[in-house]
Amino acid sequence: MSKKNFYLVIIFLALLSCRNSTINSFEEDKLKDINKRVDELISKMTIDEKIGQMIQVDRSAVINNPQDIKNYYIGSILSGGGSAPATNTPEAWADMYDQFQSYALQTRLKIPLIYGIDAVHGHNNVYGAVIFPHNIGLGCTRNPELVEKVARAAAEEVAATGIDWTFAPCIAVPQDERWGRTYEGFGETPELAVMMAAPAVRGFQTEILGSSNSSILACAKHFLGDGGTKGGKDQGDTQLDEATIRKIHLPGYISAINAGVGSIMASYSSINGLKMHGSKYWLTDVLKGELKFQGFIVSDWGGVDQLPGDYKSKLETAINAGIDMVMLPYDYKNFFITMKQLINEKRIPVSRIDDAVRRILKVKFQLGLFEKPYTDRSLLSKFGSQEHRMIAREAVRQSLVLLKNENKILPLSKNAKRILVAGKAANDLGIQCGGWTISWQGSSGNITIGTTILEAIKKAVSPNTLVSYSVDGNEIDNADVAIVVIGEEPYAEGQGDRSDLNLSTKDINLITNIKSKGIPVVAILISGRPMIITNLLDYCDAFIAAWLPGSEGDGIADVLFGDYKPTGKLSLSWPKSMNQVPINIGDENYDPLFPYGYGLTY
Repeated sequence: MSKKNFYLVIIFLALLSCRNSTINSFEEDKLKDINKRVDELISKMTIDEKIGQMIQVDRSAVINNPQDIKNYYIGSILSGGGSAPATNTPEAWADMYDQFQSYALQTRLKIPLIYGIDAVHGHNNVYGAVIFPHNIGLGCTRNPELVEKVARAAAEEVAATGIDWTFAPCIAVPQDERWGRTYEGFGETPELAVMMAAPAVRGFQTEILGSSNSSILACAKHFLGDGGTKGGKDQGDTQLDEATIRKIHLPGYISAINAGVGSIMASYSSINGLKMHGSKYWLTDVLKGELKFQGFIVSDWGGVDQLPGDYKSKLETAINAGIDMVMLPYDYKNFFITMKQLINEKRIPVSRIDDAVRRILKVKFQLGLFEKPYTDRSLLSKFGSQEHRMIAREAVRQSLVLLKNENKILPLSKNAKRILVAGKAANDLGIQCGGWTISWQGSSGNITIGTTILEAIKKAVSPNTLVSYSVDGNEIDNADVAIVVIGEEPYAEGQGDRSDLNLSTKDINLITNIKSKGIPVVAILISGRPMIITNLLDYCDAFIAAWLPGSEGDGIADVLFGDYKPTGKLSLSWPKSMNQVPINIGDENYDPLFPYGYGLTY
């Protein structure tokens, strides 16, 4: 390097340092002002008003009696999966949000609501939103910059509907493929959780929470150990010693906290028999004490109700353990009365209530909700935009993992004479998107706006190429190649738990039947986890793990036809048989079908 260039680099680094110190100074001044405003506001609040800030209800609980938002000083509303306004448009969501907010602003102290939603792969409850690949696919990209772009685009669409809080990112570290939420984690190693947690948080919140009109609150979930339950059982028990918990399941949260995450959700699951919603050690001693987490902890949906004892005892345990906001999600009146009793009986100290409310109000001030409580409708132009669809398309491209490519059959020629596309999933947007899309569990069919794999293939090939489609593979012309799309129907938590990860007989017969006709087969697997494909591989000339790619099927066509060379690397180890499940890198006698990090290219 020349002396001149050396000095230019020094100057650049110095300027960058000044910029960072300016940002830090600005942030410190802003936080000092916010802390002062929070203290002033809390000093004016009654116990009733404080309890109200700790309440979170589903929209369906107050849609017909919004006056109760004012009467009970309700601090937060959420939309659970599929809980949408009657007309599922961005404008209708914004109208609903603003209506709810107007009641909150009629309270004595005019404390605004914060509204939460599971925008876990885009603004997935809203029709027409861009649906991005689920986290399992994003983990295969090994690209944190892309993950930040995905989260930023999602945040813009969420903010366009007024909503200010997403229950994402999920930074679970799935250790058992039978778990129905495997696809919500970035992968089986803590390294992937660390790699992706911080950029996801920054994408949602921006560098400084509230510094942009599209900055929304992120929520790291589910604290702690949800991916390590015995048998992969949802809401189950993680039976590990503390050192192993800290080694596998905690690092992602440290990364998220360092990135400034403003909220964390407690897990339904237990650690060695103790429900996380009642664990003072993990929620208060470790998370708030040792790790210095400054945001607030929200319970999961009805999570407090799973604690032992009567309702009063459950609340006492959860709040004293460190839960700041309770996702009820319905019976706010009983919560309100019971909390007052617990405080009056000194079973929950006022200092614990003040701590919870202080944390919640701080985030509301950081977001600027007191100054700008209503929807910024200028953001609506970004909802479902082409710009966001291109980010999703890039995410799809980079998430695909090429597992087999015999005789270099891929990439395919766009000038092939005849291409057969087969399988229900080839032309089904709902299957392509998976769970947490429009509805909680997801569903098959034309559920939102997007491009199916079949439509993408038809767009990609030359005008002279005949693309035929057969759901069951029985209508076979003399095709040059068959692209066969197989895999799982949509599912989400609970209903997605499986004891058998073998492919359906229907999918197996579809591929073997086409291959028996002498047609080369390119198989594309749509799934939320690795499936048992060992015997089927012999009937496939190429095999692509496409995970749950979302609404932009063009990204798959880009890889099929060579506009993008595959770069995806497995974020989970791929088992040979159910006898190997669960399987993770580092296991004794580790011998997977495909190892963690595997992925071919052209």
